[in-house]
Amino acid sequence: MRRILTQKFFDRPTLKVAEELLGKYLVRGYRGKEIAAMITEVEAYDGPNDKGSHASRGITQRTRIMFGPAGHWYVYFTYGMHWMLNIVTGPEEYPAAVLIRGVEDVRGPARVTKFFKIDKRFNGRSASRKTNLWIEDRGIRIKKSLINKAPRIGIDYAGPYWSKKRWRFFIQ
Repeated sequence: MRRILTQKFFDRPTLKVAEELLGKYLVRGYRGKEIAAMITEVEAYDGPNDKGSHASRGITQRTRIMFGPAGHWYVYFTYGMHWMLNIVTGPEEYPAAVLIRGVEDVRGPARVTKFFKIDKRFNGRSASRKTNLWIEDRGIRIKKSLINKAPRIGIDYAGPYWSKKRWRFFIQ
């Protein structure tokens, strides 16, 4: 069973979407083939008050995608060398997204984008077969006992309240 996740899946509360992305497959159409790997680690960025989120500073050219419809990719460049892949979640005008931090055998969000050959061309596009980057449900269910929750990585600047939120989900 291979079912492409639609906007309906992503247009729900961010923390729920983040946890349920574990076990789903990130798929990239590339040069007539498919690159696919199971998502094993994600981080949630939820709403305009989340100081760890780019959206906490309001709508900018960079963050406008996060304020748009769910099911679109938010891809940004960081540290002058790495692309980061996020999927927008929740209702329109409520800025939220989930960062894809790891897939099977690939740990780290920059490594994920390199493995899947993802760059700024995907920013703002829908997660769908026609854009060559989507997420599939292949029927794998991860038991709650195998899901670990921990603080997000690299957001100490957000202060202790936001940086300690256990909004990073990963398979043990």
